Amino acid sequence: HYGARKFSISPQTVQLSLYAFSTHLCSILEFDFVMTSNPSAENWVSTIYSIWDLGFLLYRHLLFFPIYTHLIQFLVLFHLKMASGIFRGLFYYLFFVYLAFSFVGLQNFVLGRLIFVSKPDPDNAAATARWLVSQNSWGILSTISSDFGGAPFGNVVSFSDGPPNEGQGIPYFYLTTLDPTAKYAISDERASFTLSEYPIGTCGKIDPENPTCAKITLIGKLKQVEPNSKEVEFAKTSLFSKHAEMKNWPKDHDFRFYKLVIESIFLIDWFGGPKPLTVDQYLHFKPNELTSTI
Repeated sequence: HYGARKFSISPQTVQLSLYAFSTHLCSILEFDFVMTSNPSAENWVSTIYSIWDLGFLLYRHLLFFPIYTHLIQFLVLFHLKMASGIFRGLFYYLFFVYLAFSFVGLQNFVLGRLIFVSKPDPDNAAATARWLVSQNSWGILSTISSDFGGAPFGNVVSFSDGPPNEGQGIPYFYLTTLDPTAKYAISDERASFTLSEYPIGTCGKIDPENPTCAKITLIGKLKQVEPNSKEVEFAKTSLFSKHAEMKNWPKDHDFRFYKLVIESIFLIDWFGGPKPLTVDQYLHFKPNELTSTI
């Protein structure tokens, strides 16, 4: 409305420009920008290619979407007319903060929380394991099927190991016995839960099976969390803070809270085979060493 009154730009044009700009910006920024604490030569090459791709896409979108010119016109006119002195400084500050958040945080944006946790050193197995669990929001939960002759049955499930900054390392799930995973666990609690670094976005362009793209399998028993307990409240807070839509899932589907009681851990984050890591080392790692989640 300000643009319409001051600079003869219709509100519809401004709204449409902002919508188009934000929509295409999201598609432009879907690239594998490598931000690892131990960048390899391959990762740096991937990063250079990603920056090149980003530049080309920005050029293409600005060239072939004339609607952006309306937005640029509005911003330039606003800057020239209004942004002087402290306002100009504030304008630049907000603009660069926006760019920084877009580049660093967009790929790891989860329900309004930007995650700024760099990958731990590969030599620190406990830190890497807890990092994988805290940063992921879904994985493959495998149980022993009773419908397929005891064959393992893997299922994509959402999970959480705790509220923001309070992860305990124990994965909690919100499952229904209408789904095979929870149904199978009733007759056989043995289960495993597999996570990969790849969905986090820090593997760059390397293959997900590459040992430097970390992966973890937690092996144990899938148990229902005791109803009317403090733990079930913790599980509820943990899951609903990370997966808000769960609160609206059908009540008549009898969803309940489950957890994986971990008995052993399989971790690969570098060449040379799995890293030795005990359950005790994993659970007693202090999560505040992984920096913070906003």
